[in-house]
Amino acid sequence: MRIEHIGVAEYIENARNDPEWVSEYYSVLFERIGKVEPEINSYITLADPEKAVKNAVESAKRKTTLAGLPVAVKDNISTKGMKTTCGSRILSNYVPPYDATAVRSIKEHGGVILGKTNLDEFAMGSTTETSFYGPTRNPWDLDRVPGGSSGGSAAAVAARIAPVSLGSDTGGSVRNPASFTGTVGFKPTYGVISRYGLIAYASSLDQIGIIGLSVEDIALLLDIVSGEDPRDSTSIAYPSAKSFYSSIKDGDRYLGDFKAVLVSEMWRGVDPDVNTVLKAVIGKLESNGLEVTEISIPEIEYALPTYYIIAMAEASSNLARYSGMLFGISKDPSGVDWVKYYSRIRGIGFGREVKRRIILGSYILSEGFFDQYYLKALKIRRLLKQRLVKVYGDHGFIISPTTPITAPRLGENIDDPLKLYALDVETVVANLVGGPSISVPAGFAGGLPVGLQITGPPLSDLDMLALAYRIEEIIGSGKTHAPPLG
Repeated sequence: MRIEHIGVAEYIENARNDPEWVSEYYSVLFERIGKVEPEINSYITLADPEKAVKNAVESAKRKTTLAGLPVAVKDNISTKGMKTTCGSRILSNYVPPYDATAVRSIKEHGGVILGKTNLDEFAMGSTTETSFYGPTRNPWDLDRVPGGSSGGSAAAVAARIAPVSLGSDTGGSVRNPASFTGTVGFKPTYGVISRYGLIAYASSLDQIGIIGLSVEDIALLLDIVSGEDPRDSTSIAYPSAKSFYSSIKDGDRYLGDFKAVLVSEMWRGVDPDVNTVLKAVIGKLESNGLEVTEISIPEIEYALPTYYIIAMAEASSNLARYSGMLFGISKDPSGVDWVKYYSRIRGIGFGREVKRRIILGSYILSEGFFDQYYLKALKIRRLLKQRLVKVYGDHGFIISPTTPITAPRLGENIDDPLKLYALDVETVVANLVGGPSISVPAGFAGGLPVGLQITGPPLSDLDMLALAYRIEEIIGSGKTHAPPLG
């Protein structure tokens, strides 16, 4: 059996029709993991193969919704009885006593957690190089990064060692690696997927997202994991009775039913090869009926610094809980005062990038700088949202590069914070506004994947997925392109 092009819908159909097929599928999947994973390092923890197969076959026999579908989960999303490390030494021995709501929903609908995927430590990064467990490599070129911080989730899907995965997206952490690995990465409207069980980086920006081989895969899993959750006061019930999957399959939706806009500031500094690929795709979409206009939004140039000020401030607060007292690594506290103990645990437990963001966040929130930085950033965030919601209403969805370049080489950006943070320049807008955004494969530049990003106003998820599906029909999907591995 070849599993390279089997997506979520095809898996579910095969599994429900023939539960014994599931055993064969899992056998091939784990064999491929054993062959490919040592090169890529996309997983931190893998499920026990025997238990996974047993649960999947039983689920298929019961004809559950997901029929034993294997789902990879980013290692900052809580899984009961399975280590959840956030890619950090400080949580290297942490096993949650509960499932995140999204994970629980997958299990209740018959899905199987395949393993926990690698990430930048505490989701702070854009390359998956800051993990305590070593960097993840891009399946298209093992000398390059897969993007981040959900690099393990994207690399596993791209390498065909997971059909679909959960990631988290604080400033582009699902869409950035999707672009670099030729997969589809979706960040929903803030609140559409519960954040309960997602270990916080920046609470007002964090959102669980999905990575798959096609828009269809995304929509199918989104129907399972979305919904209001009493455990998360920021979660919402999507205001439509229509499922996301049925919405994209609606035969009455055409490309010409949608409008799109190019924001000139989001195309500055884009690599010429990336620009050439994307402009050719946009031309193809226009010839198939998509109405595209171009405008300038000068305020968008403030999005990146605004994002990092807010994210670092919230991170310094959220990470204060890691003291070595309640969970995570600890040391013998005998004969040591509290300040020294706390400093020692955090000193050995956190990596350099996490320490940098905690220090900068604490500085931003300190007396004398709170008004100068944090409050000003919140005001700019509000102005950006007001401006962009009007743009969406007048011109439709924003189409842009997902990332300004193709995947950098390992080590190329990690020692230069400004270069590292600039990888998020296209993606942070959606998190600041709280709206949905998706990256779909648009082609290749120099043999490396290029992503096209669609960004919309809050609660435009249904229409966005329908538009992305129509675009995918025209330009193709990641399902048809597998990296030369295994």
